Amino acid sequence: MGTPDFAVPTLETLLTMPEAQVVAVLTGPDRPAGRGRQLQASAVKVAALAHGLPVLQPTNLKDPAFQAELRSYAADLQVVVAFRMLPEAVWNMPRLGSVNIHASLLPQYRGAAPINWALMHGDQETGVSSFFLRHEIDTGDLILQDNIAIAPDDDFGSLYDKLKVAGATLARRTVAAIAAGAAPSTPQPTTPDLRPAPKLTKETGRLDFTRPAADLVNQVRGLAPAPAAYTTLPDGRGLKVYRATTQPAEGTPPPAGTWATDGRQYLQVATPAGWLRLLEVQLEGKKRMSTEEFLRGTKLDLGSHSAG
Repeated sequence: MGTPDFAVPTLETLLTMPEAQVVAVLTGPDRPAGRGRQLQASAVKVAALAHGLPVLQPTNLKDPAFQAELRSYAADLQVVVAFRMLPEAVWNMPRLGSVNIHASLLPQYRGAAPINWALMHGDQETGVSSFFLRHEIDTGDLILQDNIAIAPDDDFGSLYDKLKVAGATLARRTVAAIAAGAAPSTPQPTTPDLRPAPKLTKETGRLDFTRPAADLVNQVRGLAPAPAAYTTLPDGRGLKVYRATTQPAEGTPPPAGTWATDGRQYLQVATPAGWLRLLEVQLEGKKRMSTEEFLRGTKLDLGSHSAG
């Protein structure tokens, strides 16, 4: 059970396992996409059809007709990766239950956006967890976990790619352990300092220059390449930010939110702890580009703070 490309490596891996036979794939309905708003199949559906697998695309997981069809496959186990919340009648249907592959070291970062939030908090390590599904989201008993280092230059895109491969490897080990009757089942620890991973909103991406520059760099990393952190130039035009770094302030720092540029190589904004230097940006209506390219082709009016 899965929808985006994050789930495809797990499906491909399960198909190679001698211990398991994939009898059906459950994914989201086709969605309009692109300029023509043509219906587009999910990445998981495309992969499943390429292997000749039956594909179920219910709009309502509580529909008795859908549940009867699912039950007809008599699955021993359901493997869930980047899907949606399942009703108990679905996750409790197989005799061995349902397992989820989650892109964090649970119990940290329960929720819809664990990769983004680990980066935005500046973590240096994350991982993948497998667990048995229960009613409360991401709270079931842990089976296995693998740790993954977060590189200083990782952003959401690069860490996503690492974790989707790690998740497939973990799924293989998890299913093999369950098939052998040797799967651990450990209650998740109750920790007071848990960080949630709620769904991203428009406000999540807005850069607040009253925060330290290092925190804003992490925010940019956690949202690149999509949906991308953003701000507004002094002239009111919107600007997405894909890469940024910190730059120490010399002398008395200007007020937070002060913009500065040399007009050729750098564009930066003051924060309470140094400058946030923008390295890769996208002006509204334009393509993504380096700051040097942006400055060559864009006339900026930063008021009295044009150099710094």
